[in-house]
Amino acid sequence: MHSTFFGVPLQGMGNTTLRIFYLFFRPLQKLPLGFHYFWGKVFAWVARDVIRYRRDVILANLSRSFPEKKYGEIKQLTGEFYDHLGEVFAEAMWFGGCFRNGEKLHRQQLCRITDPEVLISAYENSPSIMVMDSHFGNWELIGGLYRYFYGIAPEKQTIPEEAACVVYKKLSSPFWEKFFSVNRTAVMKDDFEGYVESRNVLRWAVEHKSEKKMYIFPTDQFPYKGTIRHEIPSFMGQKTMAMEGGTALARKFRMAVLYMSFDRVEKGKYEVNFREICPDASQVTTQEILEKFYAFLEEDVRRNPANYLWSHKRWK
Repeated sequence: MHSTFFGVPLQGMGNTTLRIFYLFFRPLQKLPLGFHYFWGKVFAWVARDVIRYRRDVILANLSRSFPEKKYGEIKQLTGEFYDHLGEVFAEAMWFGGCFRNGEKLHRQQLCRITDPEVLISAYENSPSIMVMDSHFGNWELIGGLYRYFYGIAPEKQTIPEEAACVVYKKLSSPFWEKFFSVNRTAVMKDDFEGYVESRNVLRWAVEHKSEKKMYIFPTDQFPYKGTIRHEIPSFMGQKTMAMEGGTALARKFRMAVLYMSFDRVEKGKYEVNFREICPDASQVTTQEILEKFYAFLEEDVRRNPANYLWSHKRWK
């Protein structure tokens, strides 16, 4: 058995369906971004008007988060959300077509880090750093973070790729689990080992405790079963349950903690920026970190509501 198939590692996959899928799909992924945006519009139309994907959840979330808005405004926001979801889909598919071709991603300038000095300074002045991100913008493009530096001399970009640890939650479908694990790390090196499932991240951190790392941790998900929960008094005007997640890890290893914003400024253009939550997580409480994270996130969501993932039940 070959170790790769159309550039995709297949060791241990045992999934003929995925092999066949990639046989037809990989060449399509390499087509221009405009091609994918066309199908993204089709995807948005199907989700909105044909299958009405989680429409009730979206309407309920938006209505509860923006009680001052009239029904017509909520309906318009709902339509804009579906359009954004279509773009997320399109950009993620194109991103996968940049397999081991980070220069292609860099040339496209799909995403740009606006304040690299904040990220670099935190990394240089802390044992490790925790970057807390959310489902704001296009979370499927985070794996390309190292290709979003522009206008900065290479010698000043002092965070090596092997320092990254991208945390994710395992999907229930083995097919989509393998697909997205390959797609999200498309432009990383072949031997990249930092794509770590959330249940394994503590063990991974202990194994690498002597190394300076940059953890990228999704933080706005509803707490998983069995996780420690914290109540945020108000996020989008509602009490919100948050999971401890990356904050416990940051406190244990005295990490600096940053909030990462992934803001869509126009179609095909995102700005990535960072704000400090604390320089040393061991000196503050988990609750303080989480409340500051959600305060930053609310600022972003209120400024650009359609940019957030409203189709998930965040208030159960």
